Amino acid sequence: MTPETLARLAAARAHRDLSDLARQGVGGIGCAAGARERIEAARRLRVTVTGLLDLVVLGGEPWEGIARALCRRDVETVRAEYAEAVPYWQVAPATVLREAAGEARDLDAWYRRHREDIDPPVENPVFDLLVRG
Repeated sequence: MTPETLARLAAARAHRDLSDLARQGVGGIGCAAGARERIEAARRLRVTVTGLLDLVVLGGEPWEGIARALCRRDVETVRAEYAEAVPYWQVAPATVLREAAGEARDLDAWYRRHREDIDPPVENPVFDLLVRG
C-alpha cells in the first residue's frame, strides 16, 4: 500500500467526520446553545477541514500542482509547510496497514447509509481504493 493510498484513506475518514459534524450542527441549530458552544462547534468543523486539506495535499500530487490548487505562487513555501508531514506518510506503521481493510469497509458502509442520489453511484469507494493502491 502506498503512502498516497494511506493518506487518501485518512482523507476519507476526515470527510466522514466532517459530514457527521456538519449534520450535528444542523440538528442542534434550534437548541438553546450559547455563542460559545456554537463557536466551538464551528471551530471543530474548521479544524477538521484543515486536517482534510492537509491529507489531500499529501495524496501524491506534484508540488507545482498543489501550489496552484491552493492559489499559492511559491512552490517552495508550500513544500516547506508540509515538510514534516511527508515523512510520516512515507513510512506507514504496520498497525495502520493491518487495520486499513477493516476501516475501509466501515467507511464504505457509512457511505452507503448516507449516500444521496447526487453522490457517486459506487458501493465500495474506499475499499476499491485499497485494492487499486
